[in-house]
Amino acid sequence: MTCLSGIRSFPKLWKSRPYLGLGPGHSYLSLFLTDCGIRNQQKWFSLKAMSPQNTKAVNILAAKGKSVKKKDKDSIKQTSHLPHFFAAGAAKKRSQMNFHNKDHTVLPGRKNIQLPTKPLSSEEWDRLKENYTGKKDFENWISTQMSHNNSPVDVAKSLLAWVAAKNNGIVGYNLLLMYLHLSVFYKQTSEVIDVYEIMKARYKILEPGAYTLLIRGLIHSDRWREALQLLEDIKKVMTPSVRNYNDCIQGALFHQDVTIAWNLYEELLSHRYTPMLETLKAFFDFGKDIKDDHYSSKLLDILLYLRNNYLYPGESFVHSIKTWFESISGKQWKGQFTTIQKSGQCSGCGNSIESIHLSPEEYHFLKEKVMMDVIVGGDHYRKTTPQELERFEDFVKSCPPFDIVIDGLNVAKMFPRARESQSLLEVVSLLAKQNLQLLVLGRKHMIGQGSRWRKDEMTKLQKQAHCFFADNISEDDPFILYATLNSGNHCKFITNDLMRDHKACLPDAKTQHLFFKWQRGHQLAIRSVFPGSHIIFQHALTYDTVVQTTGDSWHIPYDEDLVERCSYEVPTKWLCLHQKT
Repeated sequence: MTCLSGIRSFPKLWKSRPYLGLGPGHSYLSLFLTDCGIRNQQKWFSLKAMSPQNTKAVNILAAKGKSVKKKDKDSIKQTSHLPHFFAAGAAKKRSQMNFHNKDHTVLPGRKNIQLPTKPLSSEEWDRLKENYTGKKDFENWISTQMSHNNSPVDVAKSLLAWVAAKNNGIVGYNLLLMYLHLSVFYKQTSEVIDVYEIMKARYKILEPGAYTLLIRGLIHSDRWREALQLLEDIKKVMTPSVRNYNDCIQGALFHQDVTIAWNLYEELLSHRYTPMLETLKAFFDFGKDIKDDHYSSKLLDILLYLRNNYLYPGESFVHSIKTWFESISGKQWKGQFTTIQKSGQCSGCGNSIESIHLSPEEYHFLKEKVMMDVIVGGDHYRKTTPQELERFEDFVKSCPPFDIVIDGLNVAKMFPRARESQSLLEVVSLLAKQNLQLLVLGRKHMIGQGSRWRKDEMTKLQKQAHCFFADNISEDDPFILYATLNSGNHCKFITNDLMRDHKACLPDAKTQHLFFKWQRGHQLAIRSVFPGSHIIFQHALTYDTVVQTTGDSWHIPYDEDLVERCSYEVPTKWLCLHQKT
């Protein structure tokens, strides 16, 4: 507990202050299965856009389109404008397409209590407490609500004054912490310093949340070096958080102490922390006024750090990067915001972006890791028995390398208005016309007679593709990964499953990044829901979405501010930087 009347700064803490608010290419083709050329005596699955001269593919398209109804055409048109399966915001758009209007219920708060929006007198606080019917202590409950809802500082100040008047100047730690939070949130530095003085006088040690708030509140004041001392105090009992380092770095840069900022950055990396993007942005913002080759070299190292860790700056950060490049005297850098074509060429400069395909060494490394950590060692995510896995391995050895591996159950359930066996047969028949080696992976219940799985249709399917039906309790994803990787780098797989559980089985970030890169280059999603009329295949990406440079150019993918990107998605917008010659 804190006795406010005993603190020198008490009158200043309650002085009246005004309220401060916060400022603020190509469309999808109907078929990506063009004529398969023979390259190095192997069959290849073409990912090139279909040209009018490709009569075989056009004829297939015409045949598939004859029975398209108007309602289906409208839905196909809508489907064809969906972004790429792995594109930033794609999951959000898919969820919006599948969303059905529902009544959303809002959990009611306490009907008799509303958070005040202006300072209250003691009598008004008394009446508010009388109306409170909750079990929790009123003062702690109301302070928690005010903190969560970022109430105005002067309202919080009136609460503390009311509590202090009732308790002989004594205010609890939690109330002080709430007031500190709001003071930091609204950047009222003098209030932060007042609370800091109170806490420093009354408590020998604070909990991590209080340290974090004090560091953040002090960094923009003339007492910013005391934030560094608080950082040292944290180190005595625990490792400071990324947020703690971020705030101290920004404070050092704000006060022009570059040496301390870089030292803290190196210390942060030594803890194997991932720096906050706003920390990295602060270095670039500071750098536009610095004419120093050593500093410039460190900024380029940050860009390589983004590359190696598959990190993407946001819009504000990428603007800072562009501004910094264009501010380098004598280098004549020019930046433009652009996109990448399906061919992998930059729409801005015409240069090719790095291929997404793994090198032979990377492919071998990933194959071994997936075998050991997902297929053999991933028992947490699958129910497959060792005996069944051995049966599958023998089956794969007896077959030629596959061109496409199909997740049979997943594909069959993509068409809710059709029979599963009919849907799967439609897809397999279409692929079989291209003379490809196909593998359909399914479960044993798919070959039993039933209303959803007709025996005659499954028999036709088995004549057009190699088929393996696992036990009904088995998870088929490990089989898909095994068969695809074992067939070679040319082999693709078809499923709408994102394989996130299996990626999580991999032991480190490097292997996970390699898996995701391989997945984006090999996974083909089906985007249509109208078997027998029209099927849209999502092409596999040909280029890697990663920061890259050729020395006199940089290409940097970035996140748009209004786009919600899931962790398995990649940005679609790029910054193209070129050095004028």
